[in-house]
Amino acid sequence: MPDASSTSSRSRDGSATRATKGEGEGEAEAVSGSIRGDGTAEATPHLEGEVDTGRASPLADFDPLAPYRGAVRRFFVVYRHVVGLLMGGHIAYVRSLPEVKKTGMRSPGKRLLAWILTPFVQSDLRDQPFPVQLRRRLELLGPTFTKLGQIMAIREDLLPDPITRELESLMDHLPPIPFDQVRAIIERDLERPVGALFQSIDDEPLGSASIAQAHRAVTRGGEEVVVKVIKPGIRDVITSDLKLLEFFGIFLQWLLPRYQPKQIIEEFGAYTRREVDYTYEADNAEVFAANFQDRPGIVFPDIYRELSSDDVLTMEFLDGIRPGSPASLRLSEAERQRVIDLGAESIIRMLYKDGFFHADLHAGNIRIMPGESPKDLKLGFIDLGMVGRFSPRLKRRMLYYYYALVREDVENAARYLLDMANVGEGGDPQGFQRAVSDMARHFLMRSRKGDVSIAQVILQSLSLGGRYRVFFPVEMTLMVKALVTFEGVGRTLDPDLDVVNVSRRHVRQIFRDRFDPRSLGRELLSSAPEIVDVALQLPQLLSQGGTYLEKQMNTRSADDPFGRLRSGVIAGSCIIGGVITVVQAGPLWLSIPLFLIGGGLALFAN
Repeated sequence: MPDASSTSSRSRDGSATRATKGEGEGEAEAVSGSIRGDGTAEATPHLEGEVDTGRASPLADFDPLAPYRGAVRRFFVVYRHVVGLLMGGHIAYVRSLPEVKKTGMRSPGKRLLAWILTPFVQSDLRDQPFPVQLRRRLELLGPTFTKLGQIMAIREDLLPDPITRELESLMDHLPPIPFDQVRAIIERDLERPVGALFQSIDDEPLGSASIAQAHRAVTRGGEEVVVKVIKPGIRDVITSDLKLLEFFGIFLQWLLPRYQPKQIIEEFGAYTRREVDYTYEADNAEVFAANFQDRPGIVFPDIYRELSSDDVLTMEFLDGIRPGSPASLRLSEAERQRVIDLGAESIIRMLYKDGFFHADLHAGNIRIMPGESPKDLKLGFIDLGMVGRFSPRLKRRMLYYYYALVREDVENAARYLLDMANVGEGGDPQGFQRAVSDMARHFLMRSRKGDVSIAQVILQSLSLGGRYRVFFPVEMTLMVKALVTFEGVGRTLDPDLDVVNVSRRHVRQIFRDRFDPRSLGRELLSSAPEIVDVALQLPQLLSQGGTYLEKQMNTRSADDPFGRLRSGVIAGSCIIGGVITVVQAGPLWLSIPLFLIGGGLALFAN
């Protein structure tokens, strides 16, 4: 989503992304019938004072069936890029082979196939490494695939480092649509003239991304706000592209199961559908405000529901300083420490107390709002369209894991982390737990020197999962992104920041609150109906259990003539073991269970 800090970016190889001749020709036009090749919408003349109060599109030539009519063409465009990427990937693989394997008659099949495929790959991509080819093709395919690449960039637990690093530079920027289009969308959705809704609204956008753009405005009541508008036609493009991605996800899952493409596409679809409906972002902002209502130093923009809809979102303008800007470096020492403390408290509380956190957190989405004194300084969060949620069980496990990590309890940290994972086919959970423990010990050695990043430790732990076929929910990688932002902002303000010490202080408070008798009592009361049900059924369960046990004791099995002999041998072994334990002055906790087990088995054997 755009904000005041949104700027145009260029690709890592130094050239702006563009549709080139050959294989990529025509991709931009194929995105949607309502969007031009340059990413902007066709302008529609607007007559002053004329308002269309219906739900008609602001585009005079808008055709709601256009995305469906273009679905076949779009399919072949995407298909061509997928096949081109596979061919280019093979060429890049052969090029990366050691020279000794590319001379003489070595690797003849691979080299011959690469030579055959070379003419069929786009000329400006065939000589690039595979990660660069992937990024460029995602950019050429438009906003949906750019967003997919951004989700892939944070899945460092599933994808190789070179790919995730390259995808971090994906362009999420298109030229802004004309203000006449913005005006028409606002008037269509809110069913009133712009002049009746706002005192003023800036023609120039604060920022423009691939999906939406934002404008600063003043309400009729004099409040400064930001108006965000989803670009016309984008929702139809994304809906159509998501259907295609689901199809290609099945194919890629069969081809590249190690990297879990189907899981990544499903996660991307769920987040992207929410991102093109502003009612979700409005709800998110109000949930955050409610969660932090007892902390006036941590603020979120107020939502103007009467000036918002599915395609339009009007929210309070938070006027503040962006972390890392020259103004932030001029803050006093006390103000810097206040920012660090508020940042640590907000992130850790979102993650481990509320289980509801900002999933697109970076310096551009944070505002430092100085006050008359350092204690009056506030920290604001904007751009709340993408959020992560932890289930109650996952939230508790994350709290225990993080608390064990900052307390240097390596073994329990590894155990809690494994408890949150899904072990894939052929996975090695024990090997993963040992590897995480060894890596965490190395982290602890460095932490004593003050040179450590908790976020990187967690990220490295998740990255080890791919090696051992142990996979984690996407929310955990989004959590790492939030922690990385906190550490980065903190270290720009205080290069000597002790992340472990600051984190330990705040997570201990949450841990104490978690086991406060009043909190436990509230949880117990919330489970009262289930407890009553179990209590009412307990006599029946005990009766049925006793009947089953009696039948087992009185039933003789004719199918296993050696059953009683086997039970007798085991019973005798347990009793002898108990006797030896007593004679050798062994512990009672060992001898007594042995006698009980031996006696029980002897009873069943007879």
